Amino acid sequence: MSAEALKFQSNRATLLAVLAHPDDETFGLGGTLALYARRGVQVYLVCATRGEVGDVDEKYLRGFDSVGARREAELRCAAEKLGLSGVYFLGYRDSGMPGAADNHHPQALAAQPVEKVAGEVASYIRLLRPQVVLTFDPIGGYRHPDHIAIHNATVRAFQMAGDAQFADGRSLAPFQADKLYFQTMPRTLLRLMVRMMRLTGRDPSKFGHNQDIDLESIARVSFPTHAVVEYRAVAAIRDDASACHASQGGQGMVGGVFGTLRRWFASRETYMRAEPVPVDGHIERDLFEGLEIPPVGNKVKL
Repeated sequence: MSAEALKFQSNRATLLAVLAHPDDETFGLGGTLALYARRGVQVYLVCATRGEVGDVDEKYLRGFDSVGARREAELRCAAEKLGLSGVYFLGYRDSGMPGAADNHHPQALAAQPVEKVAGEVASYIRLLRPQVVLTFDPIGGYRHPDHIAIHNATVRAFQMAGDAQFADGRSLAPFQADKLYFQTMPRTLLRLMVRMMRLTGRDPSKFGHNQDIDLESIARVSFPTHAVVEYRAVAAIRDDASACHASQGGQGMVGGVFGTLRRWFASRETYMRAEPVPVDGHIERDLFEGLEIPPVGNKVKL
């Protein structure tokens, strides 16, 4: 979409998610993105990498020349299901999990200077002009180096985009977004998962396909909840988007224990508001609450 077309639509409610890999947009934020897209909000995604280091079964690579190509195709499938208005890639390389040799690849996201990545994100904020920006929490959800890197870059970019002294290379006017949120993982759910793993004889400190996620230590980290998005009305859409990420187990996210737990927790996603810093204990139910823009619909039309 051209800058002129974007400017023409700048009076509409706009939300930007800044994430690290294909599947982050669905597994973490999918309900929120689908809900706001159905309400008429312009929903955009900036994805830092194409998930080149993710483990992919050979059967999913048929017809693709690389893991990155497969995962990009899955992301574009999910983006269509979710109703995203646009997807943009920063073009960095997946860094892999903590301690992996891929952390040090010259193009790895985690190896880049924060200011460099932040400048690119700030340029997209100026281009897309969102009122609301979403990214990971300070530990990247589960301590993935890329999640932490894009969190740090987005926090910096949020202010940088509004700074007239910052030259973004596109000659775009400064733009200050209104709100910045960090998506958080519900700790009650994590603690329940830890308990269930112990009851079934599994080690919660060795979670995931490669057993490289310490779910037990993550469950002990707590972030405040300032906003809760109930997405039950679009839960089926989120599930359809999850199924697009077949190479990352997305089809299994719909059913099984994980799907059951998610339904128990009423199909909701939680957020910590970083900007502006909350001054009371109020829990927002709408990420656009308090903003002077055309009203976001209260009902989802499916």
